[in-house]
Amino acid sequence: MAHASGIPWAAIVPLAVAELALVAYCLVDLARHADSRHMPRWAWVLLCLFVNPFGAIAYLMVGRGEGR
Repeated sequence: MAHASGIPWAAIVPLAVAELALVAYCLVDLARHADSRHMPRWAWVLLCLFVNPFGAIAYLMVGRGEGR
C-alpha cells in the first residue's frame, strides 16, 4: 500500500542502498590502496562522498591505481 504522499518507496529504497554500497566500496578501496590516479586520495574521497553517484563512478573508471 502506497503512502498518501505518492512517493514510490519500493523503487527508491533499492536505488539508495545500491548507491550507498557503491560509495562504501570506493571508500574502502581508497583506504586499502595507497595509489590513485589524477588526484590525491583525499580529493577522491570528497568527490565520492559529495558527487553521488558520479564521483564513485569516476573513481572506478579513472581514479583507481594500476594493478587492480
